[in-house]
Amino acid sequence: MPIKTIALVIFLIIIASLGNALFNLVRNKDPEHSRKTLRALTIRISLSLILLLGLILAYTNGFFQPQGLGARIEQVRSQPVENTTR
Repeated sequence: MPIKTIALVIFLIIIASLGNALFNLVRNKDPEHSRKTLRALTIRISLSLILLLGLILAYTNGFFQPQGLGARIEQVRSQPVENTTR
């Protein structure tokens, strides 16, 4: 559960950084706002990479297992097939 919470918090910070970049982009066209936009987008990209690498690392270490439709399909495929011929 803490992995989901951490991922959600990082995702919300990414969205806030994207909104901050949009605000600074739409505002005035002076160099100060351009630097703020660049900084916000750099933070967004950095956090996105950290989130991606963190989730990959957590998955490979077995901290969480896939539970969606793809995992169910793999379970069905891995079950032995019964021979119905007589």
